[in-house]
Amino acid sequence: MILDLSGLALVWVWAMFAGCAVVILVAGSRLALTADELADRTGLGEAITGAVFLGASTSLPGIITSVTTAGFGMSELAASNALGGIAAQTVFLAVGDFFFRRANLEHAAASLSNLTQGTLLLSLLALPLAAASAPEFTLFGVHPATPVMFGVWIYVMKVIRGMQDEPMWRPAKTSDTVAEEDQPEEDSGRSMRWLWIKFGLLAVTSGTAGYFLAESGVSISQRTGLGETAVGALMTGVATSFPELVTTITAIRNKALTLAVAGIIGGNAFDVLFLGMADVAYLDGSLYHAMGDRTQFVTALTIMMTGALLFGMLRREKQGPMGIGFESMAILALYIAGLPVILS
Repeated sequence: MILDLSGLALVWVWAMFAGCAVVILVAGSRLALTADELADRTGLGEAITGAVFLGASTSLPGIITSVTTAGFGMSELAASNALGGIAAQTVFLAVGDFFFRRANLEHAAASLSNLTQGTLLLSLLALPLAAASAPEFTLFGVHPATPVMFGVWIYVMKVIRGMQDEPMWRPAKTSDTVAEEDQPEEDSGRSMRWLWIKFGLLAVTSGTAGYFLAESGVSISQRTGLGETAVGALMTGVATSFPELVTTITAIRNKALTLAVAGIIGGNAFDVLFLGMADVAYLDGSLYHAMGDRTQFVTALTIMMTGALLFGMLRREKQGPMGIGFESMAILALYIAGLPVILS
């Protein structure tokens, strides 16, 4: 449901926003550390743990926002919230590059699984654009692109799991590469059951705080007179993605680089599924055909930003401008250049 905060004074709405941000800061930091230990002790690896468990858990606020707004017929807000969150989270990875000073993050964290998840993300982002360009058709109110989207995601996750056992390609290892196998295994001595309970509680705490953060962001933005696309791409999209920023920086500072990158790229691929969930909740036809030009622009912008990120992991530049990778600079430049279009 969408909260009605119109009765609250603006100062209290801002206080809610700030308080939720603090909760996410604390819970998100511990969530990343717990996920890192689970990756080691379960044998799933940081790539799968980051993409599925960490990515999905930090995406809870975004899922709730996109699905509820779609159910209320706010198609543009639902779509731009999902796509704006993906764009913001890609920027978060560029920001995270500032926190790893030994080398460019894309150089140190290059891995087969992250490249595969990036390729998956590009494919999933192209699906809504293709669906929007095709004739409108739904089956029981759902566009065929939606089940295809979920099927592709499940298939690639299985492929990535198999790659860990029998990889056919490996990045060249350098003195600055921080591979998952080079990190000491985390073991707090707690039981696996306790770790999963802790992870679940932190995920719910972070997700709940993220939801209220997004709702207060919507209230603030509505009082400024911004349109649905600007609200979704810049306010709720960024606000619901704040847990990813916290977990990414925490993972980087803990030198769990594969977990940090997988949490963003894999989380972004999972976030595209928001559109599918919102399409199911949207009762007025195909959500993809209800997307406006600016939302489609955000989709194309995110594809370009993801392409720059993948180029960085393939090129593997050790040092770039301002101590971060050229691709991180390109991601930041693309996002800033796209803001006037989103706000227009």
